[in-house]
Amino acid sequence: MTGIELDWVALTSATSARAGHGPHPCQGLYHRPAGARPRVACIATHYNVDFSEHYLGELLAARGLGFLGWNTRYRGNEPYFLLEHALVDIGAGVRWLREEAGADVVVLVGNSGGGSLMGAYQSQAVGPHLTPAFDLPVPDAVLDLPAADLYVSLNAHPGRPEVLTAWLDPSVVDETDPLSVDPALDMFDPAHGPPYPPEFVDCYRAAQRERNHRITAWTRDELTRLRGAGAWDRLFTIPRVWADLRFADLSLDPSDRAPGCYAGDPRSANYGPFAIGATSTLRSWLSMWCLETSQCQGAPHLARITVPSLVVQSTADRGVFPSDARAIFDALAATDKRLDLVPGEHYFESGGADEVADLVASWIIERR
Repeated sequence: MTGIELDWVALTSATSARAGHGPHPCQGLYHRPAGARPRVACIATHYNVDFSEHYLGELLAARGLGFLGWNTRYRGNEPYFLLEHALVDIGAGVRWLREEAGADVVVLVGNSGGGSLMGAYQSQAVGPHLTPAFDLPVPDAVLDLPAADLYVSLNAHPGRPEVLTAWLDPSVVDETDPLSVDPALDMFDPAHGPPYPPEFVDCYRAAQRERNHRITAWTRDELTRLRGAGAWDRLFTIPRVWADLRFADLSLDPSDRAPGCYAGDPRSANYGPFAIGATSTLRSWLSMWCLETSQCQGAPHLARITVPSLVVQSTADRGVFPSDARAIFDALAATDKRLDLVPGEHYFESGGADEVADLVASWIIERR
């Protein structure tokens, strides 16, 4: 796209230094109109996915805004994620926008899994309240984060433990055996559907929550066992996490989506090795995925966000659903808030990104 300049941004943060082989822990690309220093700039970050070349970067820069596609130390490194340190890294990006890029107005763009992450950032920035991961101190830097001025939720999952639990296969009997199945809870058994009867849906959802709790109980016991032996932590795998009933039954949370999940056929994906949360440390489970302890849940943070907020949801998204967008909208404490449902898929793979960029840019410009 002509008329757009990209600036490589690489920074340390208060709790992470530059690696010995050279790379900085925080990295990203700043998109801006050529020769300009925009007064209004966006920042988008994800728990794990590389957002440096985010699809909105050039589109919003073409509309006169700055856009920092930002990565924390955990890009591609999800198994070791700790929320408090990710927020410190986001804070480094926000400070750079204000102090180096010259932005007076900073907009948090919470896209996909990054929605709850950016919500947690703003929540902590306006009033520190995070507790540390298991037996770790709270870093001082997470108590002094620069707040943003606007918040945009774009095809955002409601929270990290929420989305994982909604996708967990509750028919797993043995966490060490990816082929173990309780037939009574197997969504891929045609005897159950689709369509799935309400009583099966209720039982299935309860069993998904119970599986999350079982993994949590095991992680706590395992941390205690390791500590007794003088060990710090360990990795473990979580099999079969492409099993949301909504992937197969379009009557549940109806929308314009096609059957399937982001990885295609849900049964094939469910028995494959690629998935969110597939590998984790014990502490990262408690920090990111656990329903009981994770502070990556969206609603508590959204309830602390009072800046003007925009929620955008595409109607053909196969992993974020209309009920998710409405729940995010309802949870936001902002009095100036808006919900827009738009055509398109999760990342607007088949078109529609320009229209979304128009929507987001115009909303921001009205409030700058």
